[in-house]
Amino acid sequence: MSRIGMNPINIPSGVEVNIQENNLIEVKGPKGQLVEQMDPDMQLQIQDGELTVVRPSESKRHRSMHGLTRALISNMVEGVSKGYSKTLEIEGTGYRAQKQGKKLILGLGYSHPIELEDPEGIEVEVPSNTQIIIKGANKQQVGNYAAAIRDLRKPEPYKGKGVRYSDEIIRRKVGKTGA
Repeated sequence: MSRIGMNPINIPSGVEVNIQENNLIEVKGPKGQLVEQMDPDMQLQIQDGELTVVRPSESKRHRSMHGLTRALISNMVEGVSKGYSKTLEIEGTGYRAQKQGKKLILGLGYSHPIELEDPEGIEVEVPSNTQIIIKGANKQQVGNYAAAIRDLRKPEPYKGKGVRYSDEIIRRKVGKTGA
C-alpha cells in the first residue's frame, strides 16, 4: 500500500473542502481558494474533519495516482490555511530588486532592467534590495515563479553572483592561479 496515500488529510477549522463530480476539488480558506481536477478514478471521502483517498484497484496506474492525489490535496489544504513562501537572495555588485505597484523590477547586470508582472494569486515583497519574498496559496505557482526569477541570473560558482534561494548552497570553485 502507498504509505503517503493511506494517511488521512486533516482539515483545519476555517478550511472548507467541496468534492464535486469527476473529483473536481474546491478548497476555500483564509489565504484564498484553490480548484483542482483530480483523477476521477480515485475515491475521496470526508469523515470527521478528515479526508481520505481510496484507490479502486491494485493496478499500477491506481497505485501511482494514490499517493499523488493525496499529496496534491494536502498541499491545497495547507496552502489555503498557512500559505507557501519562497525567499530569494540577490548577490553581486549593482544587482538589486525593487517593487513598483504590481511590478518587480530587477537589475541583474544586463544592459536593461527586467520588469516582471506579479502573477494572479502571488504576492511579492521586497524587504531589502537584495531579498525577494514570494508568497501564495498555490505551492506550484510559488515555486514556478521563484524558479523563473532565479533563471534570469543563475548563481555562478566562482564569485557566487546571481539570484539564489535563501537555503541554497552554492559550491564554490577555485579560479585560475597565476603560474
